Amino acid sequence: MSERTAHTAVRMSGRDPHETGRAATPLELLFDLTFVIAFGTAADELAHLLVEEHVADGVVGFCFATFAVSWAWINFSWFASAYDTDDWIYRLTTMVQMIGVLILAIGLPDMFESLVDGGHMDNQVMVLGYVVMRVPMILQWYRASRQDPARASSCRIFILTLVVSQVAWVGLALVETSIPVFFACAVPLVVVELVGPFVAEHVRDGTPWHAHHIAERYGLLVIIALGEGLLGGAATLTALVSVEGWTTDVVLLGLAGVGVTFGMWWTYFVVPSGHILHARRRRGFGWGYGHIPLFGALVAVGAGLHTAAYRLEHHSALSDTATVLATAVPLGLYVLLLYALYAQLTHALDPFHLVVIAGSAAVLVLGVALVAAGASLSWSLLVVACTPWVTVVGYETVGHRHNERALARLG
Repeated sequence: MSERTAHTAVRMSGRDPHETGRAATPLELLFDLTFVIAFGTAADELAHLLVEEHVADGVVGFCFATFAVSWAWINFSWFASAYDTDDWIYRLTTMVQMIGVLILAIGLPDMFESLVDGGHMDNQVMVLGYVVMRVPMILQWYRASRQDPARASSCRIFILTLVVSQVAWVGLALVETSIPVFFACAVPLVVVELVGPFVAEHVRDGTPWHAHHIAERYGLLVIIALGEGLLGGAATLTALVSVEGWTTDVVLLGLAGVGVTFGMWWTYFVVPSGHILHARRRRGFGWGYGHIPLFGALVAVGAGLHTAAYRLEHHSALSDTATVLATAVPLGLYVLLLYALYAQLTHALDPFHLVVIAGSAAVLVLGVALVAAGASLSWSLLVVACTPWVTVVGYETVGHRHNERALARLG
């Protein structure tokens, strides 16, 4: 239990953004568990559509799903960083939001299926999940606007954005339109979703979010996203072992899954995000929004490994080369996004980083070239899995000095 008691309501006046020892709370960790389910469902649906050669439908649905899931988490986490009171009101509203995330996850398969059918976009259950999440979120922002008068303007902008965007999403869900028309209408709604918080945080000093806390929260969701690769791969490998035993292909695929997951974890945490955000708070939004495709890339790597396991089970219509690409493409995207976030935070990307990016690309290309030339799927994936280790080796040898210089420039 935190120092704040849950037995009485606490004034929501804003947390101290310079509070020492600020860390994720048990409630936040519990909240994150719902996203294990949401990300896992999105990854499973992507893997199933890929092995059935519905590649375009799978990718479009996955992008939409991961944006919805990631945005739901971002809405909660930034508010919590600024206004977490941990009293009974806050806890109960968080519980309701958790129910909304679960409803959102339940609606993902219907959305993917509607893309395959090619009729109208079926996202009604997803929208219902958002309604359940956002009603308590609006109440929380209203509470903050009343109890934190100095930041009432920012809070009201958040409320307005949530109400307008949610009413529009409900209307779009109730009108049966073709899928192209749906996405054409969805684009301005996504813009409203993204612009509203940006404007709110630039009114005066914005909300009192905590730099080290928010960096930790993002790191924890990265670990959850990485876990999808391990969970999905382990489940499928278990089924594969029960049929074919411990073959060389099974062992190599298991090594590739663990190796790439551990490598991506290592590379993500070489960036001192909390320290930089603490010194340059205005860089927080580019960094925070940039994580949306990064979360998606991490989960998609897990889905790619899942398709490889299906291929070994002979339950996939994909070729070996396409199966390797299902992992290599999101892994390459992850590397690019990682360094894009680094450049956005530090405002610097020197030749060392360009060399590491080039080395990572070379390993990816090698893995794909091997399978295209006739090498086995498992050996090729093991080569692809070495991609993040180019960054690991680079940073553990000389790269850490670049971080030291970047932090020194901040003063």
